[in-house]
Amino acid sequence: MKKSLSALCASFLMSGMMPAESLAKSGDAAAGTSAAAASAAAASAAAASAAGAAASTNATADTSDTLNARQQAIPPIAAFMATSDMPRLNAALNAGLDAGLTINESKEILVQLYAYTGFPRSLNALSELMKVVDARKQRGMQDPIGLEPSRAVATGDALLAAGKANQTKISGAPVQGPLFDFAPVINQFLQAHLFGDIFERDNLDWQSRELATVGALAATPGAEPQLLAHVRASMRVGLSAGQVRQLTQVLAEQGDAQAAERAKAALAQALASKS
Repeated sequence: MKKSLSALCASFLMSGMMPAESLAKSGDAAAGTSAAAASAAAASAAAASAAGAAASTNATADTSDTLNARQQAIPPIAAFMATSDMPRLNAALNAGLDAGLTINESKEILVQLYAYTGFPRSLNALSELMKVVDARKQRGMQDPIGLEPSRAVATGDALLAAGKANQTKISGAPVQGPLFDFAPVINQFLQAHLFGDIFERDNLDWQSRELATVGALAATPGAEPQLLAHVRASMRVGLSAGQVRQLTQVLAEQGDAQAAERAKAALAQALASKS
């Protein structure tokens, strides 16, 4: 029986998978196969290819009320990075790699979160990930590297336009108001850099990015308005209320009760405003 995420983290703390995926392909069509059979085989192969592509990028929307093991691993990584809790971050990073996160996905989470927790915490967390990967190699573990972004990120006006479009999708409407009238450059930075440079990188899907953001903001006292905004954003990018509720449970199980309570309150407020 597989260990739970909590058990994995606990075992790493005490001592200090990516499952191999394959698609079976059949090619036993005989030369005299009818046109209908050939058409069905082609459709099956196309579906298998599409499923493989979606699995490799982790970009498909999960409409269930349950986070998979890989998704459950993300919020604790983000929360312990935000609080600079290196022993628990180390355990969470190990558990994440065991649960199916690739090395590049783990790096991408920690890079993105500098926008929410600051460069020092991001750099320190990346250093901790290096230690984790090296230690696992020494134990004979070969973690998958994972994907690099499939396309170059735009620059200049094209980047600003892409970032503005991404920001609008995630926020549910164009972002504007007195704060951005008072300091318009901050929205330009948000659009060009956070929602442009970072969110245009397609080697980590938006659901995973929002799980990380919510985990980090939940662990950050005083960031409740931004936490609420990203709980709402999580559901806009395809996570269900049940999955966000499970995120709060994961944080509680990992020992961050205050972060769990902040996330739970934000979810309740988000759901109340929808009714």
